[in-house]
Amino acid sequence: MNREVAKGIVRVGVQDPERRLFDSLIPLPDGTGYNCYLVKGEEKTALIDAVDPHYSKKLLSNLLDEKVERLDYLVANHAEQDHAGAIPDILDAYPMAVVLANEKCARMLMDHLHIPSTRIIKVVDGQIIGLGGMSLKFIMAPWVHWPETMLTYVAERKALFTCDLFGSHLAYEGLYHPDEQKVMEASKRYYAEIMMPFRRLIPAHMEKIAGLDIDIIAPSHGPLHKKPFNILGAYRQWTGPDVKNTVVIPYVSMHGSTKKMVDRLEESLIERGVDVQRFDLVSADIGELAMSLVDAATVIIATPTVLAGPHPLAAYACLITSALRPKTSNVSAMISYGWGGRAFESIKESLTGLEASLIEPVIIVGSPGDEEFKKVDELAKEISERHSREGLM
Repeated sequence: MNREVAKGIVRVGVQDPERRLFDSLIPLPDGTGYNCYLVKGEEKTALIDAVDPHYSKKLLSNLLDEKVERLDYLVANHAEQDHAGAIPDILDAYPMAVVLANEKCARMLMDHLHIPSTRIIKVVDGQIIGLGGMSLKFIMAPWVHWPETMLTYVAERKALFTCDLFGSHLAYEGLYHPDEQKVMEASKRYYAEIMMPFRRLIPAHMEKIAGLDIDIIAPSHGPLHKKPFNILGAYRQWTGPDVKNTVVIPYVSMHGSTKKMVDRLEESLIERGVDVQRFDLVSADIGELAMSLVDAATVIIATPTVLAGPHPLAAYACLITSALRPKTSNVSAMISYGWGGRAFESIKESLTGLEASLIEPVIIVGSPGDEEFKKVDELAKEISERHSREGLM
């Protein structure tokens, strides 16, 4: 398998196609990869990023395959374990190597991995370190997605190493996946799960790299991008202000009442020309729910009442939605209850992360009948009118 990214640059990371959960939270239907890149200059050699600590031996084996007898620099773009966890083992194997990291990252590496300060050289925004015939330029990009994140640019090969930015959880042994659509879908999922909470910051970072001559975007997860304009264009769309004529309905139903309301709302919205994406939270893939939130205009949480509050799965969906901070315009709820409760108040409080207008919820007792279905239809009518005023229909 060819791993040469460009002359003198080789991908030496590890693919993990069998992994199915990331951070004990994020589903991985396509596994993931831990990309790191060996940059061989005429005078010095650098490794950009490392791998998850479980794969330290494999990374060391890959370096031996590349006949790396001396490693001068290890660039730490990010201190999280899946990027930096193997650094201590690499430093043990290459006692002359030093870590290049910005000040915040250096502090984290010392705190999390107990790397001694004597093995770290701090770098700053715009600094360039030469390797002989090639150079490393460091570009600070905080909050994509940790406060210490940075990018590394090799101008001589027009290659930008973007850490988590523009990445995807898509294990693939080759450099460039042949199915561009699959890559973009995986990238959108990754954006939704990891980057969307920081969508207001990303455009400034993209502006910062706009002046660079880039032929290759090489993230720390997923296949590389040899057509940078595709992923850059997608990120401009995802982070931009535009939403789509779509309603996302995360729901859970214990005895069928809530599902009946969801069925009616979906039918009523479709009749009015509104797209609907519904997710039964008992079985839904949270990553797919996150993807749907990227550019949906409206979110409706549908839940029965459990012990005076929303069903725990609905409460979790609210937590996820609020934490991801999508650009949703409108939010509401449909709630059923048996004897009372404060489910809507709880939902409203948990969605404070959204900058969305509140639509009057539909709250019913027991199973819905004709009068309750009329309220659902009114909700659909209000949603379609709002979408129309927003120019979405």
